[in-house]
Amino acid sequence: MKDQEKIELLEEIMDVEPGTLTLEKELSEFDEWDSLTALTYIMTMDEKFHKTVSGEQIKSFVTVADALELMK
Repeated sequence: MKDQEKIELLEEIMDVEPGTLTLEKELSEFDEWDSLTALTYIMTMDEKFHKTVSGEQIKSFVTVADALELMK
């Protein structure tokens, strides 16, 4: 999966307009990056990538790139 596809998936998870996110953007800039989004992210990672993500991992995310790093 290419970075742009990962960004589009994260935009869908966060329920933001397409084109809103870039790799450098800080997640804290978005009200949409909240506990419900974190839960959706965890579920998506399990379903699409067969990965278990912890709350500690999510807390360590600073930028969009950090969230995408696990999408392999």
